[in-house]
Amino acid sequence: MNKVEFKLCLEEKLKALPQNEIQKSVEYYLEMIDDRIEDGMSEEEAINALGDIDVIVNNIMLERPLSSLMKEKMKSKNELKTWEIILLVLGFPVWFPLVMSFFAVIFSVYVAIWSIIISMWAVVFSLIIVGIVGVGTGIIYMIGHGMSGMFILGCAICCLGLSILAFFAVKFISVCLIKLTGTFLRAIKSIFIKKEANI
Repeated sequence: MNKVEFKLCLEEKLKALPQNEIQKSVEYYLEMIDDRIEDGMSEEEAINALGDIDVIVNNIMLERPLSSLMKEKMKSKNELKTWEIILLVLGFPVWFPLVMSFFAVIFSVYVAIWSIIISMWAVVFSLIIVGIVGVGTGIIYMIGHGMSGMFILGCAICCLGLSILAFFAVKFISVCLIKLTGTFLRAIKSIFIKKEANI
């Protein structure tokens, strides 16, 4: 496949998208081909290095916002017939709650994941604050109460040590959870992309 054939094939497979988005995606991949040709590859090698065109199209579709994918899915390719409009109206009590439930599940998954992330960081910052305040309190208590002050100082140093360990653990878990939200969103998007391909 040469560059012109690649361009035509990519435009054909992306024809469901708005024209400006097709143009932007095609220009991006043509520029990648040009860069690889400048690095010494032949035109065919540069195109083969991009991978399968269906995978490229799938990745382009997955990068689009979920709302625009759903709008395209909702758009009818043809004018709605009278009986289809009647079915939509009569089926409203069934399909509307299902659509709202779908969005509620997506929203609740996101809220749950971000709640976990925020809660873990709150624990880390609490340990840091307790440690800093405890060090100050322990030093003050050591002057007047000796052993009590040393105990408070020891607990405060333990909190600071735990906060350092917790910081790295929570940072790692947060990155994993953020990647999980991305994977979840891509899975939702792929449902619409697969259905689009089947039509």
